Amino acid sequence: MTDPQLQHYSDAELETLLAEWLPHQRWFAAKGRTVAAVRIMLREHLTDTPAFGADHLLVTVEFESGDEQLYQVPLGYRTHLPDELAHWALPRPDGSGDDRTHAYDGLRDQEIIDLYAHSIATGQVYGPVELHTVPGTVLEEGLRGRALSAEQSNTSVVLGEQLLLKLFRRITPGVNPDVELHLALGEAGCRSVAPVRAWIDAEIGGVRTTLAMVQDFAANSADGWSMALGSVRDLLLEADLRADEVGTDFAGESQRMGAAVAEVHALLAQSLGTSQRDVGDIVDGMLRRLEAAGAVVPELAEVAPAVRARFAEAAATGTTTVQRVHGDLHLGQVLRTPEHWLLIDFEGEPAKSLDERREPDSALRDVAGMLRSFDYAAHHSLHDAASEAAAAQREFRAQEWAQRNSAAFCDGYASESGVDPREFAALLRAYELDKAVYEVVYEARHRPQWIRLPLNAIRRMTQAD
Repeated sequence: MTDPQLQHYSDAELETLLAEWLPHQRWFAAKGRTVAAVRIMLREHLTDTPAFGADHLLVTVEFESGDEQLYQVPLGYRTHLPDELAHWALPRPDGSGDDRTHAYDGLRDQEIIDLYAHSIATGQVYGPVELHTVPGTVLEEGLRGRALSAEQSNTSVVLGEQLLLKLFRRITPGVNPDVELHLALGEAGCRSVAPVRAWIDAEIGGVRTTLAMVQDFAANSADGWSMALGSVRDLLLEADLRADEVGTDFAGESQRMGAAVAEVHALLAQSLGTSQRDVGDIVDGMLRRLEAAGAVVPELAEVAPAVRARFAEAAATGTTTVQRVHGDLHLGQVLRTPEHWLLIDFEGEPAKSLDERREPDSALRDVAGMLRSFDYAAHHSLHDAASEAAAAQREFRAQEWAQRNSAAFCDGYASESGVDPREFAALLRAYELDKAVYEVVYEARHRPQWIRLPLNAIRRMTQAD
């Protein structure tokens, strides 16, 4: 008996399968929306053998509402699908037999990753795309790759434990801020980011558009969220045991993290400039987001008047300095290497348009994002305690941890920049509330069981003196 041969899918077949598969991917940006159709814009063959194949696709996802989004989808094809790839497989066509070719996420296949690594190292890119390397960069050939298991809004592949290839899944025509800001910071000699070595783009709709980037891989690093949760766990265990505080204290790391963020802000301002903006204009955007969020999450109606009052306090402060910022900073966007902290993922909030993400903003937005993240880390692990007294003790410990680390972060920021974010209390609080409103909508759509975290935080922030 001969082995089955690789059977090619037609564009129409793939479009049908992708319409079912895409909404279940972690990086799909339109959760909860109804997909009307998927259309293949580009299908570039990377390799084609009797038993193994690969395509690189750009697909347009059309929604029932009439709008659309563009995605990058590398696909692999095999006649026999190894167990480790089964989780990433597309559905099989209705009525297809067991011998029908399997289609799956290509960035989970070592052989397909090798194709991309070879293409980057040699500059032999596929189709209408261009590879750009930073002057002086030499990309080594033969680096074996592995996809990172933490699947976010993009897919990252480690090459030879030296480089990180990030493929942007949702594509928006234009230069991705992740490349733009990393390049600016690299030229300025910033210590708190991993240097970009290359990027890939193509002309889409007449606009040069970023598809992927390559930067140094931060080996032996830990993300801030995991480290913070470890510290909180120790603290809550001590509360349960009624022990003195002897666990890991994160405040020193929070202070160093604050200094790293301040360095990034200073160099972005130096490289890309600053300007003045009326705070009332900024608050108008916050009010629009609050109104839109209230239409999605009815629970916000209870706290909305108090939030508006805090926004009004900020609007009365006049003008503020704005510049390019990270835009979506939290503990998951910082890495602790053996030497220092690194900031990663400068794309900005995924829900915003590219123009919105590239718009100058107050550095306080990033500070507020980190303060909200400390609050999340402190409270998300709380659960039912053995008694009311035990629950109160755990809540006290969690709140104290959040306050201590927020203060340490601001101390570190001030020591590096000479400016203490707490001096702008009304505007900082408004940014924190704006972020919490965003979090309420996110949790309602993705993790309803977590919605209490930002809602409770809004109550605390609006009731505080």
